[in-house]
Amino acid sequence: MIILAFADIHGDASCVHRVFKQEQHADVALLLGDITNFGNQDAADKIVAAIEQHGVAVLGVHGNCDYAGVEQYLRLRSMSLHGRCIVRNGMAFFGAGFSLPCPGRTPGEIPDARFAEYLAQAAADMPDGLPSVMVTHEPPFDTCADLAFTDEHVGSSAIRSFIEQRQPLACFCGHIHEGAGLDRIGDTIIVNPGPLRRGRYGWACIEEGTIETDIRNF
Repeated sequence: MIILAFADIHGDASCVHRVFKQEQHADVALLLGDITNFGNQDAADKIVAAIEQHGVAVLGVHGNCDYAGVEQYLRLRSMSLHGRCIVRNGMAFFGAGFSLPCPGRTPGEIPDARFAEYLAQAAADMPDGLPSVMVTHEPPFDTCADLAFTDEHVGSSAIRSFIEQRQPLACFCGHIHEGAGLDRIGDTIIVNPGPLRRGRYGWACIEEGTIETDIRNF
């Protein structure tokens, strides 16, 4: 299975097309939140349509810069991983949208304890024995993925705790633009590809229960 992961698109569909000029094959595109720039269903549909025209399935979560209509749209299209698990080709994808409270007010913010609730809800739907991939907008605490420009770790302790306990193959996340990079929590690879609109995206290949990851540029 080939996975592409797009974080912080902020409504720029042209970036999607630039990725597919150099990626010849993908099975799933993961949307890691901030799909729109304070948009609703119509804005989300433009991004999803840009991906689907390349014949790639879409799964994902909303971010703090997405209004509630974005998650509703993803759910109606059976694409939302927020508090849910969806199985594709023997792989369990699950996750949680939103972010922790930000310095400025945005529409999709929750306290840390809510991440634990949503992830537990998603895990309850997960079939036994399947490898899993976690998708969040908020990065886990104390990794390169949550290191802000202030040199502070600003990620979610609840997300980190869940990863420590469940050890999915990977956690794809975004939100902290300057936190782009690869890290590990135990056996779980943490991937914050950085904002797609800045030319960065995640790539992964999963084969026989192992995962290879990369952050690529266009």
